[in-house]
Amino acid sequence: MDGPQRAEGLYDVAIIGLGPVGATLANLLAVDGLSVIALEREAEPYALPRAVHFDDEVMRVFQTIGLADEILPFTHVSPGMHFVDGDGRLFLDWSRPLEIGPNGWNISYRFHQPELERVLRAGARAHASVNIRLRADAFAIDQRSDHVAIRFESVANGKLEEARARYVVGCDGARSLVRRLIGSEMDDLGFHEPWLVIDAILKRPMPELGDYSVQFCDARRPATYVRSVGNRRRWEIAIMPDDDARRITDPENVWKLLARWITPDDADLERAAAYSFHSVIASTWRRERLLIAGDAAHQTPPFLGQGMCAGIRDVANLAWKLGRVIRGEANNALLNSYQTERHPHVREYVELAVRLGSLINATRSEDREADAEPRRMATIKPRLGPGLFRRECAIAGTPVPQPMLSTGRRLDDHVGYRIAVLARPDFLDGLDHAARDRCSRRGITLVADGQGPLSDWLDSIGAHAALVRPDRYIVGLAETPQQLSALVDSMSQEDFG
Repeated sequence: MDGPQRAEGLYDVAIIGLGPVGATLANLLAVDGLSVIALEREAEPYALPRAVHFDDEVMRVFQTIGLADEILPFTHVSPGMHFVDGDGRLFLDWSRPLEIGPNGWNISYRFHQPELERVLRAGARAHASVNIRLRADAFAIDQRSDHVAIRFESVANGKLEEARARYVVGCDGARSLVRRLIGSEMDDLGFHEPWLVIDAILKRPMPELGDYSVQFCDARRPATYVRSVGNRRRWEIAIMPDDDARRITDPENVWKLLARWITPDDADLERAAAYSFHSVIASTWRRERLLIAGDAAHQTPPFLGQGMCAGIRDVANLAWKLGRVIRGEANNALLNSYQTERHPHVREYVELAVRLGSLINATRSEDREADAEPRRMATIKPRLGPGLFRRECAIAGTPVPQPMLSTGRRLDDHVGYRIAVLARPDFLDGLDHAARDRCSRRGITLVADGQGPLSDWLDSIGAHAALVRPDRYIVGLAETPQQLSALVDSMSQEDFG
């Protein structure tokens, strides 16, 4: 057993499942001062690759929990993705800039999931308030008036145990126990296909494979190539109706499918597994003290690389809200904004992944003119669904940029895991004692940085101040101290009573 013993205690939050999403949530809750028990069925992180991509917003979450610098050496910056037709002609170019972006990090990273999970778990273990129970299989969850009782089996010795927590978050995957107990149905967005996922480790440098991910949009056999970290490479290849699904993962069949790219002289197979890609979203993400996140709440085809990213965004949205509710700073109705904000947001990603899946499956060379110029694809940045921000403000509900301050620190490192007011210096100078006291009592950090990127950003949006949530999303903009006070008041419990 890792972490503190709380046989008779009440945890603030219990997390079921300690994959990347659950481990990130444990870190966020600990940073926010909450006590956590995390129950995980397996003894170790799954040893083989699964997710292979995360973006700048996710790296920013890792920065918030103090682990970005530890994760960065295990990543590879990706230049983006190319879509080619059956003749190998580029027709859709989704390139990403290689310089640091508005979030203070590169736009796209490749990574090796087992390494990421080890860093996230070690980070969680470093917090005295986090109790990680491995080989702990939760089998019953009972909601009571003021807490939840979770019964679980210690797989090592068969002992039955119980933990109590104020809230339970199911990060327990596609077959989520917590989702079943919530009673949530799954909304089907219509994509269900079997694909073969192949991970290989190159024996020698093969620069001809390229750094770009490539979608081979060929109706005869759609496929995806992914350049991962180090010598790792991935191929995802559609399983066609006339394939022998029972033998598709046999090495001789795998090498036949890979023959256009590599041979056994070039690489060793790490694994080959058949998966069904799905597009579903749970209709209900919360019932009283039970909540779900990650694959328990939604599943997406992998063509955007947003599966794990969506789960990390879930818990970044949820963690600070749980903190405010548990500390009595907000009514528990605040937790309803978790689904109203996240559900429409993740749906945009899933729907786009489904459309790309249809494109990959249906494109034929003859569908295009030979000399047609490739189209450019832009990265989507959806706005949150209705929730804790001012809808009338066009940029509210989107992430605030993270500039470098004149002190040489990134904005988020200066703010910490708190609500912040970002303002021009003269605006803060004009705040009276009562306004400053209101911000102080509510744990709000006041930030101004003279003439620099922060002021330049405020100039670009024509604002004197912006109120920003702990998950780095903008609540709204203010021109006067009175408007700022109204924004600050909108973060109080009265708005959710």
